[in-house]
Amino acid sequence: MLLASTYRTAYDVATKLGFADLAAIALSRMDWAAHRASDAVFGGMYRYMRALTYLREGQFRTGERLVDMGLNILEQADPGRERDVVTGQLHLGAAVMAGRAHDRGRAEGHLAEAGRMADQTGEAVKVHWLSFGPTNVAVHQVSVAAELDEYGDAVSAGRTVRFPKNWPASRRSHHHAELARAQMWTGDIDGSFANLLASRKAAPQQARYHPTVRETYAGLEAAKRQLPDSFLSYGSWLGA
Repeated sequence: MLLASTYRTAYDVATKLGFADLAAIALSRMDWAAHRASDAVFGGMYRYMRALTYLREGQFRTGERLVDMGLNILEQADPGRERDVVTGQLHLGAAVMAGRAHDRGRAEGHLAEAGRMADQTGEAVKVHWLSFGPTNVAVHQVSVAAELDEYGDAVSAGRTVRFPKNWPASRRSHHHAELARAQMWTGDIDGSFANLLASRKAAPQQARYHPTVRETYAGLEAAKRQLPDSFLSYGSWLGA
């Protein structure tokens, strides 16, 4: 179990820094260790993280199948908060995949189920460091709305999110990046750039390599609006 947890951490770091090949190796070894630990919760987490890999590659159906496999595996785990947290996180991942596939009904169904689990677990930031809970459900509502091209709804929902004090900086940074993208599509150029700055402030190392940050910056630059000198400085920092 210690090995599985360590490989999972290696996967997180490699993914955030853009080393997809190393991330794949770490994830494979996490699965190897989880099998030998006979731990169904880690087995479910592996399917969740593998599904996210397919999400990034645009293979939503494969990702959805992995989520379903993860949920089935978790049924073998002992009932309790740990199982509920990972189950809820799987539903959040599935909601984003359904949103990207423009399947509104399925996305809303998974969000509702995740919300039900979050009501039971409360804020569970440190349970496998998944940051699951009501806040993460609210953040994913923003992501799903954006994936459904409902950028106005995403911005409205994003403005109501309030982070607990112990919420990880990496998750705050990701949310600001998602909100910046939605604001760009609504034409709120200044608000979008303000959230790019917030993303960098929360977790600079992550923001520098985050694909949503880079794509949003490129979109703002293409808008050819008069932007402050700090915008050019931000581009230099990104290496754009």
